[in-house]
Amino acid sequence: MRENKFLQIYAEYSGQIQSGELVPGSKLPSESELAEAYSTSRETVRKALNLLFREGYINKIKGRGSFVLDIARMEFPVTGLISFREMSELLAVPARTLVEETVLAPAGAYAATQLQLAEDAQVWRVIRAREIAEERIILDKDYFRADLVPFLSKSIAEGSIYDYLEQELGLKISYAKKQITVEPVTEEDRRLLDLNQDTHIVVVRTYVYLEDTVLFQYTESRHRLDKFQFVEFARRVRR
Repeated sequence: MRENKFLQIYAEYSGQIQSGELVPGSKLPSESELAEAYSTSRETVRKALNLLFREGYINKIKGRGSFVLDIARMEFPVTGLISFREMSELLAVPARTLVEETVLAPAGAYAATQLQLAEDAQVWRVIRAREIAEERIILDKDYFRADLVPFLSKSIAEGSIYDYLEQELGLKISYAKKQITVEPVTEEDRRLLDLNQDTHIVVVRTYVYLEDTVLFQYTESRHRLDKFQFVEFARRVRR
């Protein structure tokens, strides 16, 4: 019965969120209140809330409670290799790029590890906040090998770097590998993004390769978790 109870709590609250009965930002009852309302244990309630959290219906803020997320979020492709400008055009919403930094410098330990370079190898470091519908909700931190991308500027970074790389430099961008995690927000996140009371952020690390399999770009893209859902189409392969 306990298993059925946690699924009941999940089904009822996910249904209310989907129907709009519970609007984004609404606070759910506390674990104690839910346990009493459903005549069950706090452990069972916690299991239901964790499932709602994992499925993207709520955000849990330590010391404050559970809050309803906006499930009408922007879909971001997991495996697609798409620029921000291309994505914003697909979403058909007002968007702009705010360039924080465009610097040519030695890679240093972190970027060198990600790009498999020597620490003194030159790289371009580009930091940009992405604003959609007047909210800064993505922070992109890009590193490009300077031997393959000899020049970048703020104006190029404000537009589409990929257009410049492909059309001006003639680079043939082919494929990428991605890692997706949920991590605590940093001071840089809070400074450059509109995070409200968020304590965590979705981090997408992307390793981009040219047609000749050379790794030339590493990107750390930090997304406000209430504004995006990461989607993928999967087909079962029978063996």
